[in-house]
Amino acid sequence: MEIKPVVCNRLQTNHTSFEVDFELTQNIMFLIGESGTGKSAVFSFLQELAAEKKSIRCYNYLDINTGYKSAIKRSKGKMIIIDNADILLDDAMRQYIALDTQNQYLIFGRNPTGLLLHRGEIFELESQTIGERTRFTIKKAF
Repeated sequence: MEIKPVVCNRLQTNHTSFEVDFELTQNIMFLIGESGTGKSAVFSFLQELAAEKKSIRCYNYLDINTGYKSAIKRSKGKMIIIDNADILLDDAMRQYIALDTQNQYLIFGRNPTGLLLHRGEIFELESQTIGERTRFTIKKAF
């Protein structure tokens, strides 16, 4: 179910010699990629950004027993970033996220099943190194 972003159109941050620059074109964007492509590193950079910006919330497998489900359900107007979605999200949470029109989601994982996404909402991480600086962007997977 394609919905335009409700919170922000771009996520940008810098960390040492890394830059994250994501153009957000959908309300739910699922980010796939092989192991070692930088997904977890990018998530950690976005966690640092979330510490500065109250509109961003980050969750990963370490939050599995912390009440993250009720925290997401109480959120309104937030950019919610989820890493290791295959571990963290059960079918009920996937269905909740698929129908949530009050928050925006960037989800890192391998299996988008249950989120009611179409091909245009599935993205891959890209990286480009120029000199000593690495820039991470996203592109449509299909």
